[in-house]
Amino acid sequence: MLSSFAIDHLQRPRHRGPLEGANRYGVEGVPGDGPYVQLWLIVDGDVIKQAAFKTPGCPSSTVSASVMCQLITGREVEKARLLTGDDLLVILGGLPEGKEDHAFRCIEALNAALES
Repeated sequence: MLSSFAIDHLQRPRHRGPLEGANRYGVEGVPGDGPYVQLWLIVDGDVIKQAAFKTPGCPSSTVSASVMCQLITGREVEKARLLTGDDLLVILGGLPEGKEDHAFRCIEALNAALES
């Protein structure tokens, strides 16, 4: 069961991509082959100015990516690096049993984008 906060992000996802002008890109999983998260960022200096995601229609993946993008937009890169999958799960109010890995997949995509 999703929290009302997560349901809001499911019904009105924020930050869908791709993101034109992105200067960072990260992916976790293989697009078109099972679960994946693609993440585009516009980083200016040490601040994430914009973030956008693409993921298949899985509700848990969509809400995790939407909330993560909302959290990191406007943040310093070093602060965004501190975000964990466990943090996302707490903020989301949890995810359905067996779907928790979607929050961690989002963080892996973020880490890949920040390293690119």
